[in-house]
Parts: sequence; C-alpha cells; structure tokens
Amino acid sequence: MKRLEKAEYFTNPPLVAELSDGRYVLMDGSNRHVSMGLLGFEHIMVQILDYESDYVELGVWQHIVADWEWQRLLQVLESIGDTDIRSGWDSSAVAQILLREGPVYSIHAVADGLAERNATLTRVVSAYHNSATLYRTPLTDPGQIWSLFPSGVALVMFPVYKPEDIIKAALLGAYLPPGVSRHIVHGRALNVNYPMRRLRVSLPLETKNEVLQEWLREQYAARSIRYYAESTYQFAE
Repeated sequence: MKRLEKAEYFTNPPLVAELSDGRYVLMDGSNRHVSMGLLGFEHIMVQILDYESDYVELGVWQHIVADWEWQRLLQVLESIGDTDIRSGWDSSAVAQILLREGPVYSIHAVADGLAERNATLTRVVSAYHNSATLYRTPLTDPGQIWSLFPSGVALVMFPVYKPEDIIKAALLGAYLPPGVSRHIVHGRALNVNYPMRRLRVSLPLETKNEVLQEWLREQYAARSIRYYAESTYQFAE
C-alpha cells in the first residue's frame, strides 16, 4: 500500500477472466486489488484473459518456509482448528509438508467440500506466512530447493487445480490464499507503466477506458510495445 501511494506508474496489471454473467474472476494480483481498494481507488486496470484459450495455463506455486524452526511450524499447524495432520504422503490432502529433516506430513480438512478445503488451506498458509519468511517456487525437487534456499526448513506442496476449481471458488467466495494458484500467460502485459494519476482521478469507468484506449494507441504508434515469444527471466522485478 505504501508503494502504491507513492507510485507514479502502474506497472503490472492483475489478470482476470470474464464470466458469462459479466463478472470477473481474479486470477492473479489479489494483493494489488485489495490494496488499491483500501486506498480508495474506484477502478483498477486489468488484463482480461480467456480461460478457455491456449494462452492460459494453470499451475501452482510451492511454498518454501524459511528462517523458522520446523518444530515451531509443526506446533502452529497442529493448533489450527478443523484440520487433521497425518504422517506420510497423501495425494488427497489440501497440502503436503516436506521438512528439510526428512519427514513428510499431509494436511486434511475435516470435510471434503471445496469451501472447507480452501478455508483449511487459508488457515495453513496464514499460520506460517506471518511468522516465517515465505518464498514461492515452481520447483518440486527438494535437492534443488534446499541448495537454492539454505535457510528453508519446509517445503509446502499443493494439489493441481483446474480452471473450473478457481471459478467455482470465486463464485462461492471460497477463495484460495494468495500465492498458491499460478497462471502462466502467453502474452502477459508487464511493465505497462500507466500513469497512476489517471487511475486516481474520479471519473466514470467509460471515460477512463476511453483514455486508456487512446494511450494504448499512442504506445503502439510509438512502437513502445513489444511481444517476446520466448520464456524470459526478469531480474528487475
């Protein structure tokens, strides 16, 4: 929120998918969305995607819990209500915890509905999010992870989700915690650098979109928008 208050430009728009009733599912950018709402922004600029297209792939991030004691992590997880922690691997769990020391634990919701599973997952992520350092990674090989993150004490792994799971969760208000779902978008708009003053001003949505479209036409005319088809590493994020 502090960064957004001081920012002169809006860089990376959140991703949304349009539903049949005209509403939108937020696919990425929940922290920006919530922060701008709390700051009093009436509108936020987004990139609209077609969930059914080949341009969107849905995966998950793995969480690395670092700079904490694994014993304390287990204690906190065991204190969470409506949650069952079992020893060993279980593909039906809402999450798997692989400790750096070796043991594996599976975390289960007391009921198997989508709302109960996502509520349990939210409590689990909140349990370590506020006490440890949290890193997100697409890696799943513990050997690679422990060498890259020497302060890591546990790897939290999540099940694979389908687009219909994300849409159903949004419609039910049974949201996933931030940093779990991972949308890979071919043709994502990054470093847009749209003036924040145009988002802060109180104008009708239609007027703001007209101003945005004119600005986009200017960017195309100036050849300042480029498409890179290859996968890249962003060092300035």
